[in-house]
Amino acid sequence: MAGERRLELDYVVVDAFTDTALEGNPLAVVMNTCSLTTERMQAIAREFNLSETTFVERRSAALEQAEGVRVRIFTTQEELAFAGHPTLGTASVLKAQAPEVVAGDTVTLVLNVGPIPVKFAAEGLFGEMTQRNPEFGEELDRAMVARLTGLAEDDLDPRLPPRIVSTGTAFAIVPLRTSKALAQLRVDQEEAGKWLRERGSRWFYVLGPTSAIPSSGEPAWRARMQFNGGEDPATGSAAGCAISYLVAGGAVASGEWIHLRQGVEIGRPSNIYLSAKIQEGTAQSRWPKVADVRVAGSTVLVAKGRLFLP
Repeated sequence: MAGERRLELDYVVVDAFTDTALEGNPLAVVMNTCSLTTERMQAIAREFNLSETTFVERRSAALEQAEGVRVRIFTTQEELAFAGHPTLGTASVLKAQAPEVVAGDTVTLVLNVGPIPVKFAAEGLFGEMTQRNPEFGEELDRAMVARLTGLAEDDLDPRLPPRIVSTGTAFAIVPLRTSKALAQLRVDQEEAGKWLRERGSRWFYVLGPTSAIPSSGEPAWRARMQFNGGEDPATGSAAGCAISYLVAGGAVASGEWIHLRQGVEIGRPSNIYLSAKIQEGTAQSRWPKVADVRVAGSTVLVAKGRLFLP
């Protein structure tokens, strides 16, 4: 109506962990949202209806240079302390549209879990985030995990029992003998969700090695993450947990980079690059401490627009 005041907010839609539009994991990034309440952010996230929407709360230049850019992450149901593809995607939008927040080659986001730096290549939007040091939780019963995921117990890697791991968000990491078993994954969401919540997590992240030759350029690992009747194209937070566990368990060498692909089964292939290191002085222990968890990938800008809110 004429004379009606309304709030206008710019937004960008990106695909993260890909350099090809309409692949990877989509994300909506809403800019300059300091005036929004938590309830309004949640409503906007429901409106976009993507797995996550982020809200960039710009602050003074001095504060952003000292601490980073404040960002909040929402699913359609709740606010998250940390998530991988929203971190990579939001940092990429800021690099492209707000160069004043780039310190050298790095954009730092201040999330509910704390500051997360994302380092960018000189050209393009290939970013490398450094996640928090992992916390290793409970080892899980193999037979129960197999039943809840629709897999055979023999599909699971005998060297690495399923285990709860967190670099900001806890996942049940399930290493397999081979990625071929991923085709059989069928998570019983209702029972699995209840069982995992009792152990401090909510979702399985299931991955296995391929037969790819490293020099071929093909991924050496494949992964899937099913949730609430759907499937995630790329789960950067879980991938950080996974590489932490693989390095701690000796399946991947300390400091080695691996290429992991996710989202193939749902037509949204994503490419995630991972590395982690064993902390000095702990290498001889059964479960050494892990640090320097790196999760990297590209982001492509897909759309931009403006929200008109009463």
